[in-house]
Amino acid sequence: MKMTDIPFGTTHWDRLPVTEHAGETGRAFWRTRHFGEIRVRMVEYTPGYLADHWCSKGHILLVLEGELVTELQDGREFTLTPGSSYQVADGAEPHRSRTATGAKLFIVD
Repeated sequence: MKMTDIPFGTTHWDRLPVTEHAGETGRAFWRTRHFGEIRVRMVEYTPGYLADHWCSKGHILLVLEGELVTELQDGREFTLTPGSSYQVADGAEPHRSRTATGAKLFIVD
C-alpha cells in the first residue's frame, strides 16, 4: 500500500453515516472513509455474526472491543481480543469472521 496525496485530516467516526451489511447470521455496521484507493472502516458486528462469504481482500484489522474469530479457508482459526490484530495480503488466504459476543473493529484495506 502506498499512501500519497492524502492531506492531514481528522475523522470523527461517530459522525459518519452507517451502512448495514447482512452476514449469513447477524449484521455488520460500517462507517467508511476512502483515501484514494485505501478504504478505512470502523465496523461493528452484532452478537452471532458470521460472514456470508470467504474474503480474498487484504486487510489490516484491529479489534477494539469484543472477541472475533477469524477462520481461514484451510481450517485454521484465530481468536482476537481487544488490542490484537491481523494482517493478510490481497489474494493470499481466504478468510471469514464470526463473533458470538459482538465486536468493534478498525480495518484498513
